[in-house]
Amino acid sequence: MSKSPTTAAEVAKIVNAATHVTAVGGRSKWTFPAADTVTEIDLSQLSGIVAYAPDEYTFTAKANTPLVEIINTLAARQQYLPFDPLLANAGATLGGTVACNTSGSGRLRYGGVRDFILGVRFVDGNGNVLRGGGNVVKNASGFDLPKFMVGSLGRYGIMTEITMKVFPKPAAFGTLVLQFESVAAALQASFALANQPFELDAFDFRHTNGSTTAWIRLGGLPNTLQPRLTRLQTWLQTHTSVQTIDTLLEDAAHWQGINALAFAADSPNVVKIPLPPRKLLHLDEDPAIDLAHYYCAGNVALVTTTDITALGSALTRLGLNGLLLRGTATNPQLGTRHWLPFAQRIKTALDPHQKFLEI
Repeated sequence: MSKSPTTAAEVAKIVNAATHVTAVGGRSKWTFPAADTVTEIDLSQLSGIVAYAPDEYTFTAKANTPLVEIINTLAARQQYLPFDPLLANAGATLGGTVACNTSGSGRLRYGGVRDFILGVRFVDGNGNVLRGGGNVVKNASGFDLPKFMVGSLGRYGIMTEITMKVFPKPAAFGTLVLQFESVAAALQASFALANQPFELDAFDFRHTNGSTTAWIRLGGLPNTLQPRLTRLQTWLQTHTSVQTIDTLLEDAAHWQGINALAFAADSPNVVKIPLPPRKLLHLDEDPAIDLAHYYCAGNVALVTTTDITALGSALTRLGLNGLLLRGTATNPQLGTRHWLPFAQRIKTALDPHQKFLEI
């Protein structure tokens, strides 16, 4: 059974009447198998930018607003969401990005979704329409509920409206394309760069066809970008084991491809895995993984697999947790969930009748 509310009050009414509910948005990520006992709340009618204050660098939008609409609106004022939300061109929405915590390559310098969310309006398991946070950057009122919604996958409530802060968009970007002998060598380069003043916008790497390719992005003023790229290239050639370096100044299509998971086009399952870099090599060597793309200097992996069960076992063994971004599963969470006891306490408070599917 599917229902399409147009207001938060209508969402609350559906929650009150149903035994179990689940919310769906742009359908750009994993999907639940259909279940007769669950009422599906289609949020497609809860879309649109409610308020945008360019001078304050904030906007408020309904939860199912497509990221593309937000990105284009911000771009008209030379502003952007610097954490590169994933799957924007695949139909991802603002609410889905918050619920799944899908930050992309830009998270390295600017932080992730939780660093940009300011306020949220949502319906809890009692059918109450609640609001947390505010619509300004400097806000210290009340319990910080918005951050609990980041990565919550709908377990606490159904978001209907979200306020985010934004940043000025650099006038130009440039990318260095590096070749290393191995993933380990690229990882060591990321360690070496950690304390250097180069202000990296992004650092991604991936091992394919017998070699490891890395991409380092810088953003800034056009007249200073090339000298900065040259200084970075010289430093890398002196202090790392890089084999070759090329410069990619027209780099938008490359990063859009990463954002769209183009490297995983033929895989039925794509999983996002946050990880400490010290566990990266152990993960990379696991036979359950077909291909791994690392971003945020190796702190997050996007992996493909044809054996989702084997990958889940590998993550449990390594003490890691993964989120299925593409594929079908009764539960998109894989591996170890160290935070689950705390999350269940929050869920008991916000959803005492277990209306929302436990994920």
